[in-house]
Amino acid sequence: MPVIRTIRVQESKNLFKNLVIGACLHITTETANLVITLEKCGARVFLTASNPLSTQDDVAACLVKKHGISVFGIKGEDSATYARHIRQVAEKKPHLVIDDGADLIVFLHNNPELAGNVIGATEETTTGITRIKNIEKEGKLLFPVIGVNQAQTKYMFDNRYGTGQSTIDGILRATNILVAGKTIVVCGYGWCGRGIAKNLKGLGANVIITEVSPLRALEALMDGFQVMQVEMAASFGDIFITATGNAKVIDGNVFKKMKDGAILANAGHFNVEIDVEELRKQSKKTRQVRDFVTEYMMENGKKIYLLAEGRLVNLGCAEGHPSAVMDMSFAGQFLSIKYLVENKMSVGYTPVPSEIDNKIASLKLESIGIKIDRLSSYQKKYLTSWNL
Repeated sequence: MPVIRTIRVQESKNLFKNLVIGACLHITTETANLVITLEKCGARVFLTASNPLSTQDDVAACLVKKHGISVFGIKGEDSATYARHIRQVAEKKPHLVIDDGADLIVFLHNNPELAGNVIGATEETTTGITRIKNIEKEGKLLFPVIGVNQAQTKYMFDNRYGTGQSTIDGILRATNILVAGKTIVVCGYGWCGRGIAKNLKGLGANVIITEVSPLRALEALMDGFQVMQVEMAASFGDIFITATGNAKVIDGNVFKKMKDGAILANAGHFNVEIDVEELRKQSKKTRQVRDFVTEYMMENGKKIYLLAEGRLVNLGCAEGHPSAVMDMSFAGQFLSIKYLVENKMSVGYTPVPSEIDNKIASLKLESIGIKIDRLSSYQKKYLTSWNL
């Protein structure tokens, strides 16, 4: 992760001296690089998982044993354990919060006695930013929050290329199916959905897009995909992938119309996009047929296969995004936390400052040996003139 490595070398070892950072992130090798860098710059970090299935136990053990970092997370932990781990980090009364899904931020807002030290927080998911904006709308936001997910160096690369590749990686590892020739329904055509659809098309799939936004639906159509309502697509799809950030995108009505052997996977942060409870109600029995693959025998005799319990398939069934793309996302987290420390910000939600975006892009290009042109003085003058 060359960008994070460069930042580690450039930044002061006292940048975060005497500051406690509470981090709720997927515990992966990429996250380890971020956490180690924060510690090298003086912070004391307490890390908890942001998804019950995403923890890489060997990484968690390494952070504890080799780096002395407190980690709370076990792959496959139940909901009660997951909640307890978030509480344990919140009880450290952090000065800074780094979040993925806003579970730690929301916990602090529900337990404000633990939030008194918080200077500010960062959030790196669409779902998490939606939650934070809703807190702000109600006038209940307690501290400044920078939305890392709205950095161009995050959503244009992590969401599109990272999720686009790792979601398919998770499905393939779990099922070993052939994508070519399959009809695959992608629910949502935001940056994640775009990336997933593009990669599937490249692998030879017949891709159908479902959307609630007329603009995104039109974009998907112009990009060469079929567009229809999810209930209409239900009878065609071999595989269904949700990437919306919303709840019950695939519900009971859709299950009833699915073909025998349909596969369900979720690429959204929370396990709410597929109505798993309704899937259970409509099934006669279930069985585990492979690791992280559950077969539901439906009342109508058809079988539906759910991957990773409806949780993030790229982390539940695989290893998440490649480090090359997470390098930029975590650089955004680090530099945004630095910005919070160095600038007194008022309470509220704000996107990542453009100078941070530009710095990350420049460092990334530099790390792979690419040089770009610069505007000449004449060109700068031309762009600021109106009487041409």
